[in-house]
Amino acid sequence: MSEMKPACSKYFGPSTRTRAKCTHVLTEQNVLKTTSKRKAQSISSKVATKAGKRKLQVRYEPDNWREVLGNIRTMRKSLNAPVDVMGCERCTRDNFTKREKRFHILVSLMLSSQTKDHVTYAAMSRLIEYGLTIENMIEISEEKLGELIYPVGFWKKKVKFLKQAFLMIREEFDGDIPTSVESLVKLPGVGPKMAYLTMNCAWNKVVGIGVDVHVHRISNRLGWVKKAKDPEQTRKQLEDWLPKELWKEVNWLLVGFGQQICLPTTPKCSECLNNKVCPSAKS
Repeated sequence: MSEMKPACSKYFGPSTRTRAKCTHVLTEQNVLKTTSKRKAQSISSKVATKAGKRKLQVRYEPDNWREVLGNIRTMRKSLNAPVDVMGCERCTRDNFTKREKRFHILVSLMLSSQTKDHVTYAAMSRLIEYGLTIENMIEISEEKLGELIYPVGFWKKKVKFLKQAFLMIREEFDGDIPTSVESLVKLPGVGPKMAYLTMNCAWNKVVGIGVDVHVHRISNRLGWVKKAKDPEQTRKQLEDWLPKELWKEVNWLLVGFGQQICLPTTPKCSECLNNKVCPSAKS
């Protein structure tokens, strides 16, 4: 039986068919290598791009903010601003249960919108004297409720919001106020500011900064935020750089500071300890 000849001749090299097969294999290997190399380069490029973006995204932190905050603390030492004596936590009494106190704090915050502290405090005093409980407030007529809260801002709308909120609290939250920001803002008349303050003051849980007109105004004046157009933008920008352990305090500090020194239209810059570093200070 004759011996089979090898595909490759000693003198003439591989046969045409063998050369075609070898070329096909080499081509596939080259494609795989090229594809793998391109994938590696693409991944490397993406990682480098992401790393570059991370380097560029430097967290904003205003200059001298610790010094400014310290000066505001000094100016607030007297504790005689309206918020100190008539704020939401002062609109209840020691003889009530924790659940009743939480309810009082929420109601006071709902009344406080577009209303001076002394007006809110007076309305809360009348409500407490009447009997500020879920059961009583569900039974009370809108007319009577209006008499008790007048003259808080937009009192007619607030009467309707309150009545709706009272029913929701009884039917959906077992007679207690909601335990999260997401649930609180479902109540009629309750926005993010009230929700965060309720969590801070009623539940003693710091989950965000309560930003009212004072905090919004002063944060913009001090350059603590960058052109924040509304309180919610201010809240998000403040929370991005301000340490969380200061979130509850900053509301109380700035509200009182805004009531006494950094006034809306005629700020008392000459009396402010920050008049040398504040970008909005007037000589």
